[in-house]
Order: sequence, then C-alpha cells, then structure tokens
Amino acid sequence: MVDYKFIEYLEGFVTEKRKNLFQKVLEDRTRHFTVAIEDIFQPHNSSAIVRSCDIFGIQDLHVIESKYEFYASNQVAKGAQKWIDFSLYNKQDSNNTLDCIADLKSKGYQIIATTPHNESCYLEDFDISKKSAFFFGVEKQGLSDQVMNNADGYLKIPMVGFTESLNISVAVAIILQNLNTRLRKSTVNWQLTEEEKSELYLKWLMKTIKSIKKIEAHYYEKIAIQP
Repeated sequence: MVDYKFIEYLEGFVTEKRKNLFQKVLEDRTRHFTVAIEDIFQPHNSSAIVRSCDIFGIQDLHVIESKYEFYASNQVAKGAQKWIDFSLYNKQDSNNTLDCIADLKSKGYQIIATTPHNESCYLEDFDISKKSAFFFGVEKQGLSDQVMNNADGYLKIPMVGFTESLNISVAVAIILQNLNTRLRKSTVNWQLTEEEKSELYLKWLMKTIKSIKKIEAHYYEKIAIQP
C-alpha cells in the first residue's frame, strides 16, 4: 500500500518544478514493453542501453549476469540508472537466463529475441498490442540458445548495407524509438496504473531529497506520538 500522506509530506521538500517533471515523466512510463540484456560485457553499451530505456519510457530493465557483471557508467547513462528499475539475474547455482525468461513469462510477457539471423519479424511489422520483453545479446555471439529456443517470436531491424549487425546499444535505441512512437499513437492500454505511478513517484521523491533517512524517521516518529 502506498502511504499517500507520506508522499504529501515529502512534497514539502521538493520544488514545484521537480514535482511537475516527475508527474510528466510518469505519464509516459510503461511496463507494456520491457528490455532484457544477456551478458553485456562493455560498460559503454550497458550504460547507453540504460539511457535509452529511460528516454523512451521503459521502466524496467532485466539484466542477466551469468558471465559478466553489469555496470552503468554515470558519464554515459547521464544518471538514467537512478530512475529505472533493475532486475538482476546472477545466482551462481542457477540458470540465470532461464530464470529471467520464467520471471517475465509469469508476468505476462511474450519473449522476443532480437536477431538478424533467422526468419524474424521486421520491426515495422511487429504487433505492439501484446505485452513483450525484448532480449538483446552481444554483437558477435548474439543471444544464447536458451533465449532463442524459448522465444515466442523474433525481431529484426531492416538493414540494406553489407554489415549484418548493429551495435547493441544502437539496436536497442532504434527498436525502442520505433515502438515508443507507435505505442503512443495506438489505442493499446500501455500506461502504468495509478498505483504504480504513486509507488514510483514516492520512490523518486525519496531519491531526490537529501537526508531522506532523517526526514523519514522524523515523519514516522511524528505519527507514532499522535493520539
């Protein structure tokens, strides 16, 4: 349950400009689409992906860390990592890729593998009405067989040059920009629920306020002594 009184209390520590920005961004956030990345080893690419997710309204990023640890550089991500939610799959005694797929399927997502190497659906033909998780892998190896064998569909960006693949961060940006534009012109119910917006709004308020622990403690102390 969201503590709306606590939200109201915290709003007293934030400027109107900041509050309005949060509300504006929340109106464009979505969980209708999400992104999953598998063992991305270059921090520059990981950071650029985080930035694209924020820019194009994707609230959740799922990170598979079986071989490489995920890292988002603030210099490249420009602080975007502060505003999106991460789910990390990095257990040593587990199949992290299959865990990620199972988690997303349990939340109603279809698994879409991005690849230029098979009979994939072209980006402009992709059906945006279904809740979808887009999986991205590194350039040379691509996605693992576990993703490819468990995918519900495949997606590729049309290319007309000699080169067969795009840098992963570029591919993510192109796909999200296309889907973002089409989604907002559609009748699909893609926005967050009011409760989800409130939960995120509270989280963002807490992240932006200095000395939040002291302020939170004072608030709940105040409640505790009220008759």
